[in-house]
Amino acid sequence: MSQLPTQGIEKIPDSTGYLVLTQDGAVISSGGELENDEETANKISRLVHTATGIPVTTDRRDSFKRISIIWDDFMYVISVSSQKIFVAKRKYIPQDPVVT
Repeated sequence: MSQLPTQGIEKIPDSTGYLVLTQDGAVISSGGELENDEETANKISRLVHTATGIPVTTDRRDSFKRISIIWDDFMYVISVSSQKIFVAKRKYIPQDPVVT
C-alpha cells in the first residue's frame, strides 16, 4: 500500500496495525497486522455504512463518532473523519474492576 498521510494513526499506543479507507472502502493506507488486509477493510466498510444509517440521537443527522469492536486480546477502534474511515487494531488490556 502507498504511504499516504495517515493523520498519525500509526502512532496510536498499543496499536498493532491500521487501515485508512475511502468512504467506499478502498484502502488508502495500511500498516502492521492490517497491511494490505482487503478482507478486513471490506467488513469494516460494510459495518460503518450500516452504523451510519442508525440514528444515535433524536436529530437524525447525528451518527456515531467511534465504534470499538472488542475480542479477548485485541480490538478495532473505528472513526470516520474528513470522509475517510480510520481503523486501528490495538491490544485489548481490560482494566481490573475497582473494588471498594
